[in-house]
Amino acid sequence: MARENTALLKKVPLFAQLGDRHLQAIARSAKELKYSAGQPIVREGEQSNVGFFLIADGQVEVRRGDQVLAKLGAGQFFGEMSVLDGQPRSADVFAVSDTTCLGLTSWDMKSLVTNTPEIAMGIISELARRLRQTSMKLSE
Repeated sequence: MARENTALLKKVPLFAQLGDRHLQAIARSAKELKYSAGQPIVREGEQSNVGFFLIADGQVEVRRGDQVLAKLGAGQFFGEMSVLDGQPRSADVFAVSDTTCLGLTSWDMKSLVTNTPEIAMGIISELARRLRQTSMKLSE
């Protein structure tokens, strides 16, 4: 399983620049989590031990109330904001189809961000992209 997860991580832009040693360490720390279609993965306002989710297979929707904020699929991630700022979840995330995620605890993810600047920059870039996308939607 760790070998399969290492191969998956290598395909994700956030982790693609890392060497095998780092990828294997991440794969060993990650837990495989499975969700059925329609099942909530995280709820707005909650805090949990699993802080960061990487979608291995399937699709999720990020929602606030009845509004769909984003649809994410394989290779994309969510939960990084709670890891970075320690605040409760800012939205609900539901599995749209049967979905498998790799989950990292907040403390494992914080260690990765602190010790691997490439991961920190990848997360910052993705957050900036999402902020721009949200700003464009609000100005339409």
